[in-house]
Amino acid sequence: MTHDPSRPLWKTLTAFAIIYFVWGSTFFAIRVGVEQVPPFLLAALRFFVAGLGLLLWAGIKREPAPCRREWPSILLLASMIFVMDYGLLFWAEQRVASGIAAVVLATIPAFMALAEIFILRTQRLTVRLALALLIGIIGVCVLTVRSLGLSGAPVDAAGAGALILAAISWSIASVLTRRLPLPASKVMSSGTQMLAGGVMLMVPAALAGEFQRFHLASVAPAAWVALLYLIVFGSIIGFTAYLWLIHHESPTKVGTYAYVNPVVAVIVGYFLGGEPLGLRTILGTVCVLISVIVITTARKQTVKDQG
Repeated sequence: MTHDPSRPLWKTLTAFAIIYFVWGSTFFAIRVGVEQVPPFLLAALRFFVAGLGLLLWAGIKREPAPCRREWPSILLLASMIFVMDYGLLFWAEQRVASGIAAVVLATIPAFMALAEIFILRTQRLTVRLALALLIGIIGVCVLTVRSLGLSGAPVDAAGAGALILAAISWSIASVLTRRLPLPASKVMSSGTQMLAGGVMLMVPAALAGEFQRFHLASVAPAAWVALLYLIVFGSIIGFTAYLWLIHHESPTKVGTYAYVNPVVAVIVGYFLGGEPLGLRTILGTVCVLISVIVITTARKQTVKDQG
């Protein structure tokens, strides 16, 4: 990693440590939280409060508010990222180990590549990319298919399905983000999306009867600590570190969090949560990570290159 001598090295290392280890550990924090608080309600609280925090920051910096033509984009992305992706992740972690959830969501770059190849037609399918996608599919199958005869129970089918839908929703939203009109300020854009997503998540929470099942007095302190960790460290500090890095480091270096986070999540889940780490989990994780590393480091072959 080349380093700009005018910028303190400790700042760069701290920022990378945050997006590597803090973001990787949030999967376990979600698991702790959903043991006490219904999943959609927990997600709504996290993003509503975090969104308010980011908007306060944007207000202090006097960032301009979104204009009328930007609000439809904000609401669309909020529904896809925070309701579909995070809502399904929080729900799935009632049924799936936190480390496995992180591994399945690591397939997002694969779904993004598929969207660019078959929907947008902006990328060409190469042999290297095809092999990487195949390895990723094999990894998911190793985690979920019961008939393979591997040690360790396969992932709950409903939980795995929810996580795959979450990954697809995030990948489509990521592709759309490049084309939709959004505020120039990333703080304002993310803050409004988080806040809107937090409000929207109240709808599935209400439909699932979570408000009736939620009893404030019965929530253990560990759940509140987990929620506070998700809001402050996972969303506000994590986003700040990410935003700082993308302005000071190459996207390729910053993007390495995509294949560090699942490893951190698996390790944290194993040591802190007693989650199983059998042959099935290890093989599935390795396959998915190989797929992600190949996809994120490969030079994109565009359709124009083909001609």
